[in-house]
Amino acid sequence: MKKFLLMAIAGILAALPADAQVYRNSRYYNPGSGRLDYSRNHRVTSGHRYGSYWNGGDTYFGLRVGPAFTTVSSDDPYLDGSSMKTGLNVGLAAGFAVAPRAPLYFETGLYYTEKGGKAKGNHADFTYNLDYLEVPLVLKYKHAIDRDVTVEPFLGGYLACGVGGKIKDFGERAAYSSFSDNPYSFQRFDGGLRMGCGMSYDIFYADITYDLGLANICHDDFDTSKNQALMLTVGMNF
Repeated sequence: MKKFLLMAIAGILAALPADAQVYRNSRYYNPGSGRLDYSRNHRVTSGHRYGSYWNGGDTYFGLRVGPAFTTVSSDDPYLDGSSMKTGLNVGLAAGFAVAPRAPLYFETGLYYTEKGGKAKGNHADFTYNLDYLEVPLVLKYKHAIDRDVTVEPFLGGYLACGVGGKIKDFGERAAYSSFSDNPYSFQRFDGGLRMGCGMSYDIFYADITYDLGLANICHDDFDTSKNQALMLTVGMNF
């Protein structure tokens, strides 16, 4: 699954139009070749506006990748993975302007995110691997610092569907699916709040994101289990 998703993202990225607005506004865009050329500065100033906002066009697309530091908080001691686990977060982002005279964008996309947690101590030794396809739904404000640099706080939510993963019981040396009808596994669907802040330089981008799960992902009607994640991503906008 992971290999397939990475190949699909690479294919989609290769198919992105070379004349996208943000791509053309890059200081590295060479209008002669129609490609990015990092050997020299090909600045075209007509695509930028100074002052309170940066005019990057009505839409943008981006590639994102980075680590996800995650836990599963649960009332059920068998499912409580409050020790941090590190996984992969990779995907595609798409932003759409929502105001003609303000740098406010609605950003969504499709991500493959490895969440979960670990349980150690009190004779417990478990690792919960919860692999999701996630769709973020956030509003992002792009504040221009100068010609090339923007600070981009965002707030909204996310929806997720579990696509794989294993619960590993190292004490019993057993492993089984993270998403099944087993009462000691997890429900497939998740959702919650997403907040964070990004920064871009030219077409290069980085951010820090926090996901606070609101959905109860365990099968018990009395206990609750919820995801939490802190993610660091880098990428490029086109």
